[in-house]
Amino acid sequence: MINLDDFDVTEKRVLLRVDLNVPIKDGLIRDDGRIRAILPTLRELLDKQASSVILVAHLGRPDGIDDSKYSLAPVAQRLSELLGIDVALISHEIAFAPDSDLNAASRISLLENIRFDARETSKVDADRQALAMLLANLADVFVSDGFGVVHRKQASVFDIAKLLPAAAGRLIQKEIEVFNKVLTNPSRPYTVILGGAKVADKLQVVRNLLNQADALIVGGGMGYTFLHALGYEVGTSLLDMDSLDEVKECIILAEQNQLDLLLPLDVVITKEFSADSPTDIVDVDSIPANSMGLDIGPETCAFFTERILNSATVVWNGPMGVFELAPFAAGTKSIAAALAKCDGFTVIGGGDSAAAVRKFNMDESSFTHISTGGGASLEYLEGKELPGLLVLEGKK
Repeated sequence: MINLDDFDVTEKRVLLRVDLNVPIKDGLIRDDGRIRAILPTLRELLDKQASSVILVAHLGRPDGIDDSKYSLAPVAQRLSELLGIDVALISHEIAFAPDSDLNAASRISLLENIRFDARETSKVDADRQALAMLLANLADVFVSDGFGVVHRKQASVFDIAKLLPAAAGRLIQKEIEVFNKVLTNPSRPYTVILGGAKVADKLQVVRNLLNQADALIVGGGMGYTFLHALGYEVGTSLLDMDSLDEVKECIILAEQNQLDLLLPLDVVITKEFSADSPTDIVDVDSIPANSMGLDIGPETCAFFTERILNSATVVWNGPMGVFELAPFAAGTKSIAAALAKCDGFTVIGGGDSAAAVRKFNMDESSFTHISTGGGASLEYLEGKELPGLLVLEGKK
């Protein structure tokens, strides 16, 4: 795969696809990790004398409608602050006008949310290709650096790479190096931690890891389906009955493959999904029928921490509880703290796990790598071929 080491951008207009899908509330960015992650590539393009850089990104799911709620204006402002250079936000009407000259606006410009155009995510090849042609008219070369979207076959990720000379940016290059090491040559013992709410989204990861990892820690919402599969009463906790048979099969395969499957020993329960609802800590065999588990308990925290600290490679994807609510944040915080103390190769697989690390104000340099791609990192761990990477390798 071509990267910036072999790519001439001197005096060229660069179209740079990035992932700037950051959490915004009341016009304020709550976590700018994905914005900061693209700065090395952006600065290198400027240092290599690119005549202009046009950033392409999305925010949320506006479903092809120009909705100010999903505007990238706050992102453009934050980029300007971080770079010390004005980053102009350009509307689609201006960018795609026949006589447009984005160089005149700014050396760095950010195209307004690309998902305002329904063709970006269209399942019809011709629709995506038509939008990709408009994007290609804006630049001389294409650099792909949005790892969080490379699992999507979309106009600004996949189709554009067929129309312009294309290369991977530094962020994608680093993400690939990290996950290839985890998949092909992990130092052992190798532990994977999976949490979050959706069991179905991660079952293929579990299957793929059965022959790779030495230990699998399961917590968060998905942990209750595993516990229920073993016969435990989980009350009103999150439960994916549709995935129950497959979970039972995974538990059997883990035992056959001599994979250590670590599940919660105790949990923090409550009767209502609220930060104000009274809580209690119970063993997993004592969850009342009228209560739900919203975090792992202290015994589980110690149990999981011991395994993490004795691991040489750890990959974590998904929180251990509803960490956004203070009474249910301790479990996720304990996992993050354990990874920070671990002397091994530690990877945080993006999404909510990365958001939690920043919410707890942890030193990001304590971890080997914090991925910017939640869904993309999961699919990479599944062993899937990702369209946005395949196209950069010439496999179209």
